[in-house]
Amino acid sequence: MSDLAIRSDPCDLDFLSLGALVHRLDPGIIPFRKARTLDIHVSGGEYNVAANLSDCFGLRTGVATAMVKYPIGELIQGRVRETGVTPFYKWFDHDGVRGPNMATVYSDRGAGVRPPVVFYNRSNEAAGLLKPGDFDWSAIHKAGVRWFHSGGIFAALSETTAELIIEAMDAAKKAGAITSFDLNYRAKLWNSVGGEKRAVQTLRRIVEHVDCLIGNEEDLQKGLGVKGPEVATKAESKLDPDVFFGMMEATAEAFPHVKMVATTLREVHSTNRHDWAAVLWLNGKHYVSPRAHLDVVDRIGGGDGFAAGLIYGLLKSRLPEDSLRLGWAHGALLTTFPGDVTMARLEEVEAFAKGGSARVQR
Repeated sequence: MSDLAIRSDPCDLDFLSLGALVHRLDPGIIPFRKARTLDIHVSGGEYNVAANLSDCFGLRTGVATAMVKYPIGELIQGRVRETGVTPFYKWFDHDGVRGPNMATVYSDRGAGVRPPVVFYNRSNEAAGLLKPGDFDWSAIHKAGVRWFHSGGIFAALSETTAELIIEAMDAAKKAGAITSFDLNYRAKLWNSVGGEKRAVQTLRRIVEHVDCLIGNEEDLQKGLGVKGPEVATKAESKLDPDVFFGMMEATAEAFPHVKMVATTLREVHSTNRHDWAAVLWLNGKHYVSPRAHLDVVDRIGGGDGFAAGLIYGLLKSRLPEDSLRLGWAHGALLTTFPGDVTMARLEEVEAFAKGGSARVQR
């Protein structure tokens, strides 16, 4: 048992996230400047967790987000339906020229010594227009929500999105839901709205309302201002759990109401070869996953895959070490698929978490 006060009474939703939906244009290993064809993935840091929990883990999930009435919005709605996530949309009309828009993320996957490249067009993004009062949280929570989640990507979009997260967290806690937040520090997003100082001010306010934190070394230092080793000069610490547990203890000291901090550990040898592990701090106890050597197809979304597996285990009252292994295993599997959202089956996750191999299945 995790010792988290997770609701056990009947609830309509096991998990609800608040965030932005985006469409990601992906030319595979071809750089954008040479691309001729593109795959379209529907994603969003907060939505991905809900989609993973629904599609792979079979939970009842929802997403509160903005939606624009135009063809790209229709494409995104279709993908949301495919993953089985219940949408709570704030609708916007498109003027046919300038928006508001569903954001576009551009990312080529890189290969070998050439790293992935990610950039954005979030101009006049509908999700950035969301504000407190746009969702009827009391009505959403009336039927029961066990776990509420949001993240730092959505918080960076505008002043009103951060305030909306705080409003939603307050409503979730009053309704008895566990609250979690993935710091997901993205320098490009925060640099456009005030930089690291603004990120720390905003995210520290949000974390005052959070039970469970997900974030790596950079997230904790640059997103929350937690003291720790220099991110850029600590290559030797990438898979050293003691470094992260020290930062987790410092985070818990700064935010004593936080019951859980978890993160993935990743050592990048090349774009397609990573070492992968994860750690969990839960009510003062330390848990460490095994290490895996990953042959990566697409690294985007691996952290969201980890979050989904971990949360699934906790919602199912698995032991903390088992929950951590499920997150570690699902995040690892997700890097073997193109796109941000899972294509794994629960049986595959369970098998890998228990030490399964990649031998052919006959």
